[in-house]
Amino acid sequence: LSHEITHWTGAPRRLDRDLSRYAKDRSDRAREELIAELGSAFLCADLGIVPELEPRLDHAGYLDGWLKVLGDDKRAIFSAAAHAQRAVDYLHS
Repeated sequence: LSHEITHWTGAPRRLDRDLSRYAKDRSDRAREELIAELGSAFLCADLGIVPELEPRLDHAGYLDGWLKVLGDDKRAIFSAAAHAQRAVDYLHS
């Protein structure tokens, strides 16, 4: 849920992340998924929620996309973390 609610913050009437290419561009999708996953981790840490210990099959696909984005753009992790933190701040407010 914390992953999905981080996606929710990207809507135009909220934080207005550009999600127009999410369905068309694997790189843009991977960037948004990284934001959502970091936001989820930040929210879980803030709320004292311990994540599942069981691996999920869909995580392997996410990791592959994230590695490509992170390999192509050395600042991508910082940008994703900043977007994730803005999303968490928005949710806390």
